[in-house]
Amino acid sequence: MPFLSPDAAAALAALEALESGADPAPLDRIRGIRSLVTALEAEPATLAAVRDALAAEASWEQVADAAGLSPSAAKYRWAGDDAEIAERHETSRRRKRERPSSVPTDLPGESVSEAAKRLGVTPQAIYQRVTRGLLEARTVTLPDGRSYKRVFVADRAPGSDG
Repeated sequence: MPFLSPDAAAALAALEALESGADPAPLDRIRGIRSLVTALEAEPATLAAVRDALAAEASWEQVADAAGLSPSAAKYRWAGDDAEIAERHETSRRRKRERPSSVPTDLPGESVSEAAKRLGVTPQAIYQRVTRGLLEARTVTLPDGRSYKRVFVADRAPGSDG
């Protein structure tokens, strides 16, 4: 009895057709693979199988191992009823949309890693110098709530560019 959704089954069949065809184009192979991955990520049969495994007294560790995930990632993905899962995933998507993914380039001073690289030391050495009072450091908090530790090395005064 088939357990895949029509979308996942169609994506699998399309990829199998490419596989058995005569030397498909590389971009067609990429599209076929991505289409199947996308369909499998949304596959309801996975959630059904997880619920069946838990009902059969499998542990979250066993479910996670079977899925190639950590137990916390498996619980995040599949714990609770449909409404709880949907709300958790929507909250995550909303949080990602609201927060830019790149570090701003117009912050004062240098990052700890930039300072360490320029001075030829480790980031831990930079933190030690800050603790000892040899370097100035400040945490810059942006209006969206992101915070960055910035270091001010003596030859780069706090008011200078970067």
